[in-house]
Amino acid sequence: MNYLEFEKPLAEIEGKAEELRAMGRSNAEMDVEKEAQALDKKAQALLSDLYKDLTPWRKCQVARHPDRPHCEDYIAALFTEYTPLAGDRNFADDHAVMGGLARLDGQPVMVIGHEKGKDTQSRIERNFGMARPEGYRKAIRLMDLADRFNVPVVTLIDTPGAYPGKGAEERGQSEAIARSTEKCLKIGVPLVSVVIGEGGSGGAVAFATANRVAMLEHSIYSVISPEGCASILWKDAEKMREAAEALRLTAQDLHRLGVIDRIIAEPMGGAQRDGQATIASVGACIGDILRQLSSLSRDEVIADRRKKFLAIGQTGLAA
Repeated sequence: MNYLEFEKPLAEIEGKAEELRAMGRSNAEMDVEKEAQALDKKAQALLSDLYKDLTPWRKCQVARHPDRPHCEDYIAALFTEYTPLAGDRNFADDHAVMGGLARLDGQPVMVIGHEKGKDTQSRIERNFGMARPEGYRKAIRLMDLADRFNVPVVTLIDTPGAYPGKGAEERGQSEAIARSTEKCLKIGVPLVSVVIGEGGSGGAVAFATANRVAMLEHSIYSVISPEGCASILWKDAEKMREAAEALRLTAQDLHRLGVIDRIIAEPMGGAQRDGQATIASVGACIGDILRQLSSLSRDEVIADRRKKFLAIGQTGLAA
């Protein structure tokens, strides 16, 4: 278990419980289970207290936790007959973006998502989930394919933002993001997006301009990272806590403003504590939304999406 900075007291308690159990396993005469269970109870109470009312900055830390389930995990657990489709038919295949045809509860879907990687090698290969222009152009190609064959699209968002490198800019990064966002708005099939970790800037919007957008309870969705915002506004990246407060990047704030439609509850302690339960909750949410949208015609799907985005902010302003 990787512990976050604010979880250090919890790490000490759970570490002591594990030490006791290790001692008990090495010496059968020692009865340590009662003491270990007392520590477990104390750890559970502390965990509940820590996650009862997370600040926006702590939610950023949880959203970036390396042990949270990634796109690859969701695809493996939720979708059957997954057939990956690679390349943008123009330049290259971007490994930061996964996508392909699959089935969700027997229904054909096109699933597209950002993949950050889980260790040093895979993170480098996946470019830490930061897509280049070819990643967005691959997504456009897959959405076109889904639209042609009347297959719903599911997108899984987990990116700090689009890759800002020189090569990406030379190949038209902003144009590719704009085209992907435009394609999201134009396709006549239902589009469901779930922010499973970070939803960073236009790199996220290019996949999340959907009929329905859901977020995991401790995920974030923002026009810029707190560190980037702090560097611009205060000329000091250490002001990221204040920036996180100001950005209204939590699922709760965004739901209140009408930017997202659903909040998916996470297990106590975050998705990293029970990945299987989190994945199951996401799958249930996606399935429910797709069933609700299944009766709409192509024109109604497009009109529904347009109406959603024109209404953003009105709920929060009225309240």
